[in-house]
Amino acid sequence: MDTDTVRTAADDAAGRRREQRGWYFYDWACSVYSTSVLTVFLGPYLTGVAEEAADAGGYVHPLGIPVRAGSFFAYSVSLSVIVAVLVMPLVGAAADRTGRKKPLLGAAAYVGAAATTGMFFLSGDRYLLGGALLVVANAAQSVAMMLYNSYLPQIAPPEERDAVSSRGWAFGYAAGSLVLVVNLGLYLGHDALGISESAAVRVCLASAGLWWGGFALVPLRRLRDRPAAAREATAPGLRQLAATVRDMRRHPLTLAFLLAYLVYNDGIQTVISQASIYGSEELGLGQSTLIGAVLLVQVLAVVGALAMGRLARRYGAKRTILGSLVAWTLTLGAGYFLPAGVPVGFFLLAAAIGLVLGGSQALSRSLFSHLVPPGKEAEYFSAYEVSDRGMSWLGPLLFGLTYQLTGSYRDAIISLVIFFVLGFALLARVPVRRAIGDAGNPVPERI
Repeated sequence: MDTDTVRTAADDAAGRRREQRGWYFYDWACSVYSTSVLTVFLGPYLTGVAEEAADAGGYVHPLGIPVRAGSFFAYSVSLSVIVAVLVMPLVGAAADRTGRKKPLLGAAAYVGAAATTGMFFLSGDRYLLGGALLVVANAAQSVAMMLYNSYLPQIAPPEERDAVSSRGWAFGYAAGSLVLVVNLGLYLGHDALGISESAAVRVCLASAGLWWGGFALVPLRRLRDRPAAAREATAPGLRQLAATVRDMRRHPLTLAFLLAYLVYNDGIQTVISQASIYGSEELGLGQSTLIGAVLLVQVLAVVGALAMGRLARRYGAKRTILGSLVAWTLTLGAGYFLPAGVPVGFFLLAAAIGLVLGGSQALSRSLFSHLVPPGKEAEYFSAYEVSDRGMSWLGPLLFGLTYQLTGSYRDAIISLVIFFVLGFALLARVPVRRAIGDAGNPVPERI
């Protein structure tokens, strides 16, 4: 090999590593929104604002529609998912057709960051402002994450993707932990700082938007666009999603993996969203214990993502994901038997969730990236993101129905085992090496 060839290969490797480091920082930028805004502060605060605006019967009336104040946050999240489902396929297909992902990523990121920063002005009875900002921020985050994920096949060769994806998740959880610690300090110490509890929450919300917008500059400087082949014009959102799914039918093994992911990810998302209810209502734990458990999940998810990335290099991503689904099943089984009023048991449950959470998500993303036909990364990742964010309703429905029929949150939490068992069975049946080859991609030595 001549000197010029060696130099070119070294330059390509250095450029790829630079892009990868920039890519990690988008997770670092936006994960604070998911942790501090969605998981901890916005739900209770927006509900309180809606209750302030409610009539004597406890209803608010957005666009003249009577809505219980306690349901306004959940309905706003649902509306944001509908908006995202409409927009993501359209933006994804446009990104693949033009090759200009970075401007679209920047637009989505800064729309979301601006809406989150604007939550500082959410006070008094401005529940409609809060709902509108939540819909915009949440939909923008979904669109941006779809574009961000679609870079993975372009910045990492097959043998590096598990590690790169895992590091991205680890960066995100690390940032979420760091900012949550600062936010909790501000929230718990607001009296000593001479500010009201409401003002402290609004500062925490706005700080997540400023963090998101500030650190998004790093990936936008380091990622680069690739030229794209000419593509047909995009259709409206749902029609484009349908067209993407029809195209996936030409790659049935890719579709089979997406189905397995849809099932077990529904279980993961439901455990995350319902664990605090289980802790407060069934185990009788206080708010400080629940917030501490959220922080523990964030911290250990960093360790779990990196550790499972290393396991994937040795055993392959598919086997490692299957192992994580077994761990999820055992964790839920242990959670069923937790004694009430004993915080240490709930912290152990949170620790177990944290250790498998990041790795399950990171390796699913990297494995799917191998199954995407070249040139259709954003389009296919829009379907992946819809599966991640738009289809996770069966789990909460099963959880709610089980509680309604049995009156036991223990029965409700153990009912979620079905998602991990079925997801394991569906994923185990996917021949991933053949699926990668059928998608037109090189097959890694270990997958």
